[in-house]
Amino acid sequence: MKPAAFSYHRAHDVADAIGLLGELAAVGAEPKLIAGGQSLIPMMNFRLARPTVLVDLGPLRRDPAMTAIRRDGSQLRIGALSTHRAVETAGGTLGPEFDVISRAMRWVGHLPIRSRGTVAGSVVHGDATAEWCLLALLLDAVIVAEGPNGQREIPAAEMFHGFYATAVEPDEVVVEVRFTRPAPRAALTEFARRHGDFAIVDAAVSLDAADADRLAGGRVVLGGVSPAPVRIPEAEAVLAGGVPGPDLFTECGEAAAAAIDPPDDAAGTGAYRRRLTRTLVARALHEAWEKGVTR
Repeated sequence: MKPAAFSYHRAHDVADAIGLLGELAAVGAEPKLIAGGQSLIPMMNFRLARPTVLVDLGPLRRDPAMTAIRRDGSQLRIGALSTHRAVETAGGTLGPEFDVISRAMRWVGHLPIRSRGTVAGSVVHGDATAEWCLLALLLDAVIVAEGPNGQREIPAAEMFHGFYATAVEPDEVVVEVRFTRPAPRAALTEFARRHGDFAIVDAAVSLDAADADRLAGGRVVLGGVSPAPVRIPEAEAVLAGGVPGPDLFTECGEAAAAAIDPPDDAAGTGAYRRRLTRTLVARALHEAWEKGVTR
């Protein structure tokens, strides 16, 4: 397949990109930003997306802030054009509080995709199974977007609106994703037909330990069970005050499966997704707890 016809512009900096978006929209064009292109280009090739204009953010990589990965106190700040691979290999910078992010990158496609795809591109694309979208909810990410009226901060809880729909406006450029909730006991796991395929269901979890024998609580985030990634409060309630171990983790997985109403589609039935949810949540919780115990 080939994409529908489009015109092409290169932005020189963030202000130029915002200006181009405004100018093009004013004359009736339908511009779309492109960075790594690992999601947009395949959709264009299948005619699932038909932007009339592409605005390339590639030259913005010259700005160190757009590719920076750094700790800022208890927060982790990642420039919008950082690649998945750059994050995957930045474990020392992330520290134990955020290394779930680097460990999760092994689930993102294959090495060529990770080497070109960008953090912000994945978050703004808003795929319900995208690892970055689950991590954003798990770790209380703040998406920093810049537009004609300046910068604004979008909490991850307000970011994802449905199928490939996010809170970023058409005239805005995401410049940074900031993770504000350290999680030394956390894990992300998923199931796909083949490694590198889109996940049918994925689960991201974190555990907060009250002491060596009891949990203060935790988080459970699922992808592939609804139009957007979601936290599952019914499963999180099971963890609060619980004794960590296989019995609790199985109970939490069962609570998560009971709380969702996943769709039937070509990848699997709703019942199949519930079974996957039960297994993946328990597996992720075990991995998260063992990481904290053995660290």
